[in-house]
Amino acid sequence: MHAEPTPVALVTGTSTGIGLESAVALAHAGMRVVATLRDLEKSDALTARAAESGATLDVRALDVTDDAAARACVGDVLDDYGAIDVLVNNAGAGFLGTLEQFSLDELDEVMATNFFSVARMCQLVLPSQRAKGAGRILTVTSVGGVVGQPFNDAYCAAKFAVEGLLESLAPVAATFGIAVSIIEPGPVATAFVDTVTKGYFGRLGEPVGDTPVEDPFAEALGAYVGRVSQTFSAAQSAEEVAAVIAAVATDPAPRLRYQTSEGARQFVAPKLADLDGSAVLSITSAWVRPA
Repeated sequence: MHAEPTPVALVTGTSTGIGLESAVALAHAGMRVVATLRDLEKSDALTARAAESGATLDVRALDVTDDAAARACVGDVLDDYGAIDVLVNNAGAGFLGTLEQFSLDELDEVMATNFFSVARMCQLVLPSQRAKGAGRILTVTSVGGVVGQPFNDAYCAAKFAVEGLLESLAPVAATFGIAVSIIEPGPVATAFVDTVTKGYFGRLGEPVGDTPVEDPFAEALGAYVGRVSQTFSAAQSAEEVAAVIAAVATDPAPRLRYQTSEGARQFVAPKLADLDGSAVLSITSAWVRPA
């Protein structure tokens, strides 16, 4: 008997946080992991974590918003390994602000990073998985992909779009043996929130001529930030979310939707009575089966 080849996983956005820990967790789950990040000069934390944990990673550059770079990266991985059995779409960026506070150009940037990059990576990986008759696509969204949240207008719009894209793709992909899963974390203890908040306050208070600009949303924002600060006091670790991702990637019968903590489940429950997506997929799968 021939031994089954080692599954190959490609993970995006692995410089820090969930992506970094997911790359390590998948390696420990027995996969050959291609860990990608936009800037290889920012790979120190990734390589140090891998060395510390004894994980072997193939670290490569990938800007998921660059179509030519993404095509080249996926093509090179397929040439080198012959397959991408598991794609983990993790790369993304937050953006804090209500609709009046950002330009359409900024909205384009948020959509490019959080939505179009996911569509791009799926399009590039799907043909080889379809030809093989097997594959997994896991995408990290957020509870913000289910419940719209104040001052997260652009971010939630992008995550809602991702969820709609993948929920629609899932029944079609399943006819070719490809499982699509959505990973929905709640608050996670990473640098993500600090980075987003600093970006927001960097856009405020810029004078028009000699007149300072007052923020009419300051009171509402203060209330929101206070709530978020309390929420993040009980945040999950990136390692805990990565453990969920590794479990889904190796599950023989993965579901469509996974919340990564009880807090996340409680948060989306009023919006999603069908927590794991089984009822939705049962209906939409019937739409693509011949009568």
